[in-house]
Amino acid sequence: MLLVVGRIGKPHGIRGEVTVEVRTDEPEARFAPGMVLRTTPGAVTPAAPGAYRVPAELTVESARWHQGRMLVAFEGVLNRDVAEALRGTLVGVDSADVAPPEDPEEFHDHQLVGLAVVTPAGERLGEVARIDHAPASDLLVLRRPEGRTALIPFVKAIVPEVDLAGGRVVVDPPGGLLDL
Repeated sequence: MLLVVGRIGKPHGIRGEVTVEVRTDEPEARFAPGMVLRTTPGAVTPAAPGAYRVPAELTVESARWHQGRMLVAFEGVLNRDVAEALRGTLVGVDSADVAPPEDPEEFHDHQLVGLAVVTPAGERLGEVARIDHAPASDLLVLRRPEGRTALIPFVKAIVPEVDLAGGRVVVDPPGGLLDL
C-alpha cells in the first residue's frame, strides 16, 4: 500500500526546487537526502510537444524548511520547467517499508484502516474507513453497514482496545455518538 507523505506544489526558484505539502508526521525522515519516493502511477503533464512523464520514483537530493514550507530538490529535476511538470504529484512510501511505532499505544493510519469496529459485547458496528487528524484528537471514520459514516474520537475512554492481530477495534461509544 502506498502511504502518501506529500504533494508536490509549485516550483521555488529556477534550479528545480519545489514546495511540498507535507502529509506525514516524520517529514525529516521521509524527505531525507537519498530517500526514494514513489509517485502516483501514470502521472503525465498536460499533452504538449515534449510533454514530461513523471517518473515512477523520485530521489530526494535535499530538503529544507523555508518560511514554514518544505522545499525539496529531487535528483534529475534541474530547472523550473521540469519542477513545474511535477506540480500536483503525490509522493509516498510503501507501507511495508515503514517500521511499526515503538509505543504500543500508537498506530499508523494504514494499520487501522479496514479493521472491524465492535462494541465491548462484540456487536459489529462497521469498519475503519480512514483516520481524520483533527486538532483536538484523531477521529476514526467508521463506515457503517448501511453505508453511512460516523466519526469516533480516537481516545482511550471511547476506544479502549485496538487488536491488530485480531483485526478489530473495540469501541464503547457514548449514547447517540453513532447517530450524529
